[in-house]
Amino acid sequence: MDFIQQLRIFVGVAEHRSFARTAEALRLTRPGVTSAINALEDSVGVRLLHRTTRRVLLTGEGEQLYERAIHLLADVDDVQGLFGSSGERPHGRLRVDIPVAIAKPFIIPALPDFIRAYPDIEIILGVSDQPVDLLADGVDCVIRLGKLPESSMVSRVIAQMTIAICGSPEYLARYGFPKTFSDLVNHRAVNYFSGRGHRAMPWQIPDRDGVREITLKSGVLVNDTEAFIASALAGMGLAQGPGACMADHLETGKLVEVLPEERKLRRPLSIMYPARRHLAPRVRAFMDWSEHIMTCQKSEWISPR
Repeated sequence: MDFIQQLRIFVGVAEHRSFARTAEALRLTRPGVTSAINALEDSVGVRLLHRTTRRVLLTGEGEQLYERAIHLLADVDDVQGLFGSSGERPHGRLRVDIPVAIAKPFIIPALPDFIRAYPDIEIILGVSDQPVDLLADGVDCVIRLGKLPESSMVSRVIAQMTIAICGSPEYLARYGFPKTFSDLVNHRAVNYFSGRGHRAMPWQIPDRDGVREITLKSGVLVNDTEAFIASALAGMGLAQGPGACMADHLETGKLVEVLPEERKLRRPLSIMYPARRHLAPRVRAFMDWSEHIMTCQKSEWISPR
């Protein structure tokens, strides 16, 4: 096995933190990955990884080699594709994670077109509203709605989602229509939480200085998009979320938008991926396709980035 291939395997182990996951991602055997790492350590003369029964971590020397290796491998890929002579199409396994609110109505129905365009890409699709550790979980990219936390990841906005506040006719008949944002404090909310904590995500409302956050009393607190919408339909409180995800219910009258004249708040829809100088062709292909799918939606609730 040549040195470049050993480096590719080493970078895979460093990012997946697992020999087994690296073997699966690169379609190698577990002993083959182990042999490559042992040979690389013999070649450079230092230990690169701390191995335990549960975790694989980089040594100090391993961190230095990783930083150099990702740039070297990017240059190798550039040279190999310099003149496009190989004609190689994007290929390999692509692990993505998408929120329920985006995956089910928009991405999944269009995926057959992506598969026809890129038949050599095998998609492993995670559909979840919960946080994902891209490196630990071996995920190539995620789609997320709203402001992203500070991290070492790279993000790209692919669309803007207009936010709506709505409630069921039964809820509004009982508690009344809020006429201003200040009236919201008298209402119950279908609140959303993410992760292991049960802290409700604050609502965002526009004001003269931009956007401010408020916290409404929970009628119910959920961590799943489908449960979020179902709770609003059941009259458990007002819900604030992407209008595109509630559009069908708004059209049928099962949900009613409140304060529609104040429909000013938009949230970015972004793709996030590990920081690297160059993107794998399969990841770039999926990013470009996802942006096209989202911005071509015939919806008043979705706009280009």
